[in-house]
Amino acid sequence: MKTIRITALKQVEHHDLMERLENTLEQPCTIQVGQTWICHDLLMPEGFCLSAWQTIYPFAMTLAYGGEDIYSGWMKNRKSVLLSCNDGFRPVSFYVEAIE
Repeated sequence: MKTIRITALKQVEHHDLMERLENTLEQPCTIQVGQTWICHDLLMPEGFCLSAWQTIYPFAMTLAYGGEDIYSGWMKNRKSVLLSCNDGFRPVSFYVEAIE
């Protein structure tokens, strides 16, 4: 099984939607752009967002077990994917890649 590296590349905040639709959060997302996590044995990295992990996990599993080219030629690195978490108010884009 390959090790997986997850890197937070970008975060967008939709303030208009937050003001209109979101209740104030006690603990909003703490992920910072540039953070990197190493995932061994498909275990969620310490300090990682559970909601983001639920989105990433199926792709990480595919890559960890040798899957490639998940998006049929879209990614330059065949052993990677670009995903966003499911937070519609402040989504984070993650680069997920299998590493040796």
